[in-house]
Amino acid sequence: MTKPNIYVGLNNEINGGMTTIGKLIRDAWVFGLIPETETCEGWNLAGIDALLDKVNAEWDKYGCLVSHLPEELLQRHQKIHDAAIDKARAAGWSGEVETDDEK
Repeated sequence: MTKPNIYVGLNNEINGGMTTIGKLIRDAWVFGLIPETETCEGWNLAGIDALLDKVNAEWDKYGCLVSHLPEELLQRHQKIHDAAIDKARAAGWSGEVETDDEK
């Protein structure tokens, strides 16, 4: 089975959007790299990779730690990611997928 060349979009993601790409998109929102209305639906993988590079460059400024974000970005991060967690839980996501290998 071949991987799709086009991203399905955050709203169509599995696990309520709690995937690597979903988290990347939310981080891009936090840093203002794309508008919060952009779900990246229909983007090719090169576009997702380019966004990843931009998000990583932003995180590098803060040592890749949420606790190092300035207050405004910290509040945006909490608002965006808390809402995503609530939405994903309502869709049946529990977070166990991320910790299955720790058992």
